[in-house]
Amino acid sequence: MSTIKEQLIQTLVTEEKDAQRKITIVGIGAVGMACAISILIKDLADELALVDVATDKLKGEMMDLQHGSLFFNTSKISSGKDYRVSANSKIVIITAGVRQQEGESRLALVQRNVDIMKTIIPTIVRYSPDCKMLVVSNPVDLLTYVVWKLSGLPATSVIGTGCNLDSARFRYLIGEKLGVHPTSCHGWIVGEHGDSSVPIWSGVNVAGVSLKTLDPKLGTDSDKEQWKNIHKQVVSSAYEIIKLKGYTSWAIGLSVMDLTGSILKNLRKVHPVSTMVKGLYGIKEEIFLSIPCVLGQNGVSDVVKVNMNSEEEALFRKSANILWDIQKDLVI
Repeated sequence: MSTIKEQLIQTLVTEEKDAQRKITIVGIGAVGMACAISILIKDLADELALVDVATDKLKGEMMDLQHGSLFFNTSKISSGKDYRVSANSKIVIITAGVRQQEGESRLALVQRNVDIMKTIIPTIVRYSPDCKMLVVSNPVDLLTYVVWKLSGLPATSVIGTGCNLDSARFRYLIGEKLGVHPTSCHGWIVGEHGDSSVPIWSGVNVAGVSLKTLDPKLGTDSDKEQWKNIHKQVVSSAYEIIKLKGYTSWAIGLSVMDLTGSILKNLRKVHPVSTMVKGLYGIKEEIFLSIPCVLGQNGVSDVVKVNMNSEEEALFRKSANILWDIQKDLVI
């Protein structure tokens, strides 16, 4: 006797099973799941794979998302401890790692997370040799370098989320101060995603009007309106959120969705993400720091040569030196 499916459906064409826009997320903590829900709601993937070592939680998160399938257009959600589930991914998002603790700097995390990356990255590349990797785990700039080294992929295919979120926070806070929506406030933060990040005050503008031309002291200690405090808020905000709720998740998840969309859709949007900066601004070492990059189907296809003033360039090099002092001693 035929099944209900056989009575209901007559197959005319057998479809290929390989996904065209497969995304894998490694690590299903708060950040990984914020990335997952942001990507699903934005309909960026036709297949989403989740990988983690916590098998029960992994299955539970997968089922929870699958049960919401009516409300988005991703046709397949899978999960597994075995990296085979990630095979043929276009983008692999790395959120795995030890979580930053209250009061702990991102840089203090580094060697613990390097050891975790050694167990993850070579296997991912074996199953998805042509993928683009988005590194979210902190300290993101150092770990992006580590992932690049471990993966054997071109530097343009390994991208750290870097200052994409810092710049979003920056624009939000500028908008709050001016009473203008953040999409209409333009400003960039470059360098380390962390304490030594560099605000490019010389480029902050609304509708093409440079705020620096309105007040040349903008962002300096002698600025009467204390705009410099906005950058201090950007730097301290993650620490404050961790103190208040234990971790950051939603904003970084949305940031990752933003970057993923630019790559998968070949949008060629400019994002401040962590990329190889050797040869730029006098930097001679293989360091990954955030600068404005054009993102598309090939990963980082171009970098924008930001015209920093002498003070900004000096701070950028200082940021590079801080990372290099740690990176040179890493055991990879």
